[in-house]
Amino acid sequence: MFAPLLGAQAAEKNGRLMAYVGTYTSPLKNMRATQVDLPPGNGRGIHSFEVDRATGAMTPAGVYEMGTSPSCLAFNADKTRLYSGNETERVGENESGTVSAFAIDPKTGDLTLLNTVSSGGKGPAHLSVHPGGKFVLVANYFGGSVAVLPIQADGSLGEATDVKKDAGKIGPTKATNAPPGSFAISGHDQTHAHMIEADPSGRFVIHVDLGLDQILVWKFDVEKGSLTPAETPFVALPPGDGPRHFAFHPNGRWFYSIQEEGSTVVLFDFDAQTGRLTSRQTISSLPPGYAGSNFCSEIIVSADGKFVYAGNRLHDSIGIFAIGADGTLTFVTEEWTHGDYPRSFTFDPTGEFLYCCNQRADHIAVFRVDKSTGKLAFTGHYTPVGNPSQIIFRDFAK
Repeated sequence: MFAPLLGAQAAEKNGRLMAYVGTYTSPLKNMRATQVDLPPGNGRGIHSFEVDRATGAMTPAGVYEMGTSPSCLAFNADKTRLYSGNETERVGENESGTVSAFAIDPKTGDLTLLNTVSSGGKGPAHLSVHPGGKFVLVANYFGGSVAVLPIQADGSLGEATDVKKDAGKIGPTKATNAPPGSFAISGHDQTHAHMIEADPSGRFVIHVDLGLDQILVWKFDVEKGSLTPAETPFVALPPGDGPRHFAFHPNGRWFYSIQEEGSTVVLFDFDAQTGRLTSRQTISSLPPGYAGSNFCSEIIVSADGKFVYAGNRLHDSIGIFAIGADGTLTFVTEEWTHGDYPRSFTFDPTGEFLYCCNQRADHIAVFRVDKSTGKLAFTGHYTPVGNPSQIIFRDFAK
């Protein structure tokens, strides 16, 4: 007599929307805590939450405890595996960060560790899964290197098939495009690979080096998992501006880069045949008239291709920009993040909500998205998480 009820409960459980949050957790080996005077790692590892689809509110569902600062996360294509870049500088006797592979329980969403391997450098700050599904790409911030890690048949990771170490002239500590009065100096002391991702076709892999003020482009061998310089191997940003993150437009032709110290967003045209990037517009990430220090963080493009969202730390805002018919940006407005130091943000799977990881405030703030104007409205929902770095979503109804 209880079978229908149990069946309904199982269906509801299996249809959950889950969020996974990477955090800073290691007070001794979290180099960013030392470098930018952040509090010691208050997170406990990878935190999971159940998400209310109607309100955007999140309820704690568990923690996979780690002391290695799993600050960056990525799923494989079918979201049965999760990969974390663990932003440490030393594991045992080796000066290296690590990347961990997890299996995701299809019923509960719980994580099971498959294995952990070297990231190919110190302090992995970003990772992504290549569109072909066979490799994880890693950017090592303090190692100034990028690595390619093969994905095994069970989703675990093998040792790197390729590691490239950035080299060249380090940019100046004063950004060319810094706001008036800015003292924003973060990464012009050495090479700092900050983000890595393939273009939509998977033919090219792009990574940014903040210290070199360069965006580097590689041809990718999908069989060997190796990187070779593209026809135009890099494009230079203004000295000291410090490229941090980037995002492709859904059409694959427009590429937006955000500069951490220059507080700018640059639009590039991307040539899908050669991998060449050609800059076409530079616009401030901040509202008109701002003066003082600011560190940019995240940049994302709405799924419908109508808006760009740019993160500002210290100003603690998300700049909202409309995308014109030619890809150029127009400043619409800004939204206070309702917290301190927005490290990253992203949309839920529907695009109805935006979730902002306020790193120094130890919480995630939830905003409702107006898809017609691009504007954000705070929902009133705060979710406490120690030093949240990144949030990603898994819809168990799919």
